[in-house]
Amino acid sequence: MSAQTRRGEYKVPGGKLVAADVEVADGRIARVHISGDFFLEPDEALEDLNASLAGLPESASVQTMSERLDEALGDAHMVGFTPASVAIAVRRALGFATGWDDHTFEIMHPGPLEPEMHLALDQVLTEDVASGARPPTLRIWEWASPAVIIGSFQSLRNEVDLDEAAKEGVRVVRRISGGGAMFVEPGNAVTYSLYVPASLVEGLSFEQSYAFLDDWVLGGLKSVGIDAFYKPLNDISSPLGKIGGAAQKRVVGGGVLHHVTMSYDMDAEKMTRILRIGREKLSDKGTTSAKKRVDPLRSQTGMDREDIIEALLAHFRERYRTVDGEISAEEWARAEQLVQTKFADPEWTARIP
Repeated sequence: MSAQTRRGEYKVPGGKLVAADVEVADGRIARVHISGDFFLEPDEALEDLNASLAGLPESASVQTMSERLDEALGDAHMVGFTPASVAIAVRRALGFATGWDDHTFEIMHPGPLEPEMHLALDQVLTEDVASGARPPTLRIWEWASPAVIIGSFQSLRNEVDLDEAAKEGVRVVRRISGGGAMFVEPGNAVTYSLYVPASLVEGLSFEQSYAFLDDWVLGGLKSVGIDAFYKPLNDISSPLGKIGGAAQKRVVGGGVLHHVTMSYDMDAEKMTRILRIGREKLSDKGTTSAKKRVDPLRSQTGMDREDIIEALLAHFRERYRTVDGEISAEEWARAEQLVQTKFADPEWTARIP
């Protein structure tokens, strides 16, 4: 059987572009040609890397390929890329992994919703992307009421002063992703969710996938004058302090939820009364006084929140293929059911008391 040549590319977050032209014959990798704007010393190491994958089954995992590439590397030095990034490019060429350009993303920005509905939509839309019922999607959140959103594995009583939350009219809900508690009020944060197929993060560790899925928003923030950067494991920061944080959930069937909340103009004093770890969180956000406001997006740009959102969406549209979308009637109905049976249920919220 004649060999078929396929091409895949992978841009390393904060690094270089790796391209792989792969020939496949009889279900096995016949030849690989790696190229890109990376650095590799000595030059001869490139041929060793190319040859190392020949003979592997085309279904070989990123880990198997990475091990072969690492063995072939010897004492050579890779700058701006890694064996894993080469393996991901090869897997994309073979059709087991996808890149941003392989998808058209729906963009949705519905009006204000209650916290429980936001969390229900996150589950529904992630499941629909996993099943192929909807394309990858970016959704901007608008908050209808103040809320504390705790991570899936956090203790309710350890994280939240429930008496203070009730006094301030702040709803307490639990999301499906891990990570820490968030305090939000209408107009004080920029929150979004990305719903993507698992193929987009194929071969990436959890830490690598955070950086990979946050890369576009770093570019968007830079377009409005913020020198933003990724800080492991899940923070978006700047030289003036933390801007926001991300959380992820991977569902059965191959869907990935990646959502981010960034501070626009937070009431720090209120947050420290409601969140039991509020003062420690503030120290990570670049302020030492609870009487100050946490406002990195507002203070660093001087822009209205709505204009920042529009700038971020414009940057996303420039980078990727997009269409405007909306939540279907069936998705709304499933989300309403989840609100009643899960996210508004005190047993779910207090599942870890």
